[in-house]
Amino acid sequence: MKLRILLSLMLMLFSASVATAASLPDEDGYDLWLRYRPVEAAYARNLNVSAILGGDTPLQRSAESELQRGLKGLLGRDAARVKTVQAGALILGTPASSGLIKNLKLPLQGLGEEGFLIRSISLNSKPVTVIAANSDRGVLYGAFRYLSLIQTRQPLGHLNISDAPKTDLRLLNHWDNLDGSVERGYAGASIFDWWRLPDLKDPRLTDYARANASIGINGAVIDNVNASPLVLSDRYIAKAAAIADMLRPWGMKVYLSVNFASPKALGGLPTADPLDPQVIKWWQERTDAIYKAIPDFGGFLVKASSEGQPGPGDFGRTHAQGANMLARALKPHGGVVMWRAFVYASDNPEDRFKQAYDEFKPLDGQFDDNVIIQIKNGPIDFQPREPFSPLFGALTETNEMMEVEITKEYLGQATHLVYLAPMWREALQSDTYQQGPGTTVAKVLEGKVYGNRLTAMAGVSNIGADRDWTGTDFNQANWYAYGRLAWNPDADPKAIASDWTKMTFSDNPAFVTPVVNMMMGSHEAVVDYMTPLGLAHQMATGHHYGPGPWVCDLARPEWNPCYYAKADKGGIGFDRTATGSDALAQYAPEAAAKWSDPKTMDPRFLLWFHHVPWDFVSADEKPLWPDLIAHYDVGVDYVHDMQTTWADMKPYVDDRRFTAVSENLAIQAREAKWWRDAMIAYFQSKNGLSLPTGEAPPEHDLGYYESLQFPNAPGQGK
Repeated sequence: MKLRILLSLMLMLFSASVATAASLPDEDGYDLWLRYRPVEAAYARNLNVSAILGGDTPLQRSAESELQRGLKGLLGRDAARVKTVQAGALILGTPASSGLIKNLKLPLQGLGEEGFLIRSISLNSKPVTVIAANSDRGVLYGAFRYLSLIQTRQPLGHLNISDAPKTDLRLLNHWDNLDGSVERGYAGASIFDWWRLPDLKDPRLTDYARANASIGINGAVIDNVNASPLVLSDRYIAKAAAIADMLRPWGMKVYLSVNFASPKALGGLPTADPLDPQVIKWWQERTDAIYKAIPDFGGFLVKASSEGQPGPGDFGRTHAQGANMLARALKPHGGVVMWRAFVYASDNPEDRFKQAYDEFKPLDGQFDDNVIIQIKNGPIDFQPREPFSPLFGALTETNEMMEVEITKEYLGQATHLVYLAPMWREALQSDTYQQGPGTTVAKVLEGKVYGNRLTAMAGVSNIGADRDWTGTDFNQANWYAYGRLAWNPDADPKAIASDWTKMTFSDNPAFVTPVVNMMMGSHEAVVDYMTPLGLAHQMATGHHYGPGPWVCDLARPEWNPCYYAKADKGGIGFDRTATGSDALAQYAPEAAAKWSDPKTMDPRFLLWFHHVPWDFVSADEKPLWPDLIAHYDVGVDYVHDMQTTWADMKPYVDDRRFTAVSENLAIQAREAKWWRDAMIAYFQSKNGLSLPTGEAPPEHDLGYYESLQFPNAPGQGK
């Protein structure tokens, strides 16, 4: 009898799951985390939201329209715009725009220009919720936060939330070209239709701006850092102005990447020397023309003297002289210059790791106060794992910001499921020791260490014209997480993943818990099957798709993967101690000490800093060669575990998105094994060692892996 009851219950649960899955309409990912699907009736009954009382400024109208859209979708109710207080009303505004807000004398001081307060109060004996801020942009951010509370099923009866961003500028960097291609883009063409602008204003840009506003992103550099001089022509300024018009109602400013040689290439001058009076005048006139078309233009991003791009060094000038010339053209308008620290020396370097520090540290204090040095999270180039850049905290008199890569150029590109927030947090919470223990990178970026006038973060966008915006559904999580971490560099990646999962897929704990756990381990998995134990830059050259550790014949040493692994008969790894390049000396002594002894250091960074023999035994008491292979195996196995986890999620996801994720996980599983086998085959060709007992040999010989060519791999638009 008990068995029959148990079987009946199991059948009912199974039938309910099947019915749930079958009843879920297909989604294409376009709505991102702003899906606003109906909440459960039991939750909705406790929400008494009847009306919206707000201001009439452009940003407050955006906030009101988003609240109406969200509440209609989530609760199935219209929230009418009213002019008097009603029970259940949402009251929006600033002290300047609303007499009600002003008279409430809310504690808005300390929230800055973009912070907000959400509070449940009684007004005229009526229960209401106030969303207040010092600026309209703060009201907009507060409105999105309020909606996210409903999306994640938080109780709303007694709200008392105050929040403000810890950085001033929170930007996306689009590596989008004027021909519509996207460098390192894996989600289709550019969302900016440069050819048909300014006549055609794609409504999709409004949804792009809404998504960014929902996570606090307040600006976008809309063209590639490998910039075309044409972007400064009158024709393209008009196109940029049309984009700015669509982003402005959602609190976003437009910025442009500029080519340092534009005075020659576009202006017809004989030089681009930043100290030449004609060059200075040319930049001033072009900048004035931009601000005439875009009054709230944000400023310039510059990639100079790097990877063949022109720069002040071409004229015997310093980075500071080049940046300051542009900064002074922007200063009267309130604009900023973001000057990238990603530089290549003109000659072959001793160690690419050291170049940014060597070029920028001597210039500390020479940059104008509206210049920010934009520094990649690590010293090389967005690798699956890097130590933090030694420039963080070393520039004591210069504004500095972090640049991370949301698009996964080196982490499986569009198809691999890799949640990047744990990697970014690892860099943000690294202790620089530049002003003693606790001088984390995050505190430096937030201006808490040196009192920077400007604070900022930048993320290289993964957005394209694909219907789901980012190539695959889980890539959306990295866009979302970047915004959350740019707002608060101390935020918890697991909490961010949980919110994103609830808003994007389902709030059912049976779905959220395993999916979040899967996401949280995904970054370590890709490190394991690509570049374990501190290996770096082992990708095939050019397109960076797949493994290519054997490449060793390119013109510059640092273009070759073999340069970074330095695998030979005697060992593997890059010696950056005093017996090698001495890159460790660029860190504060306390930070360097953590990595100086290969026998006691964190083995995750071992081969970043040391060349060790194949039988070396690290701090975890594991011999290097079998440990290296074990990491590859663990990475491959984790991908299979993700496949199993996702298969179990079928009852909670619509068929279209479930199938799309499943197919990409199958690609990832195949490519993880490819990485494992190719890397082991290569290292065996160097060390001549047998595989540990029980380890499966590579599926093919090294020649097979070396023969693979992918000339049409995506993301190569320049």
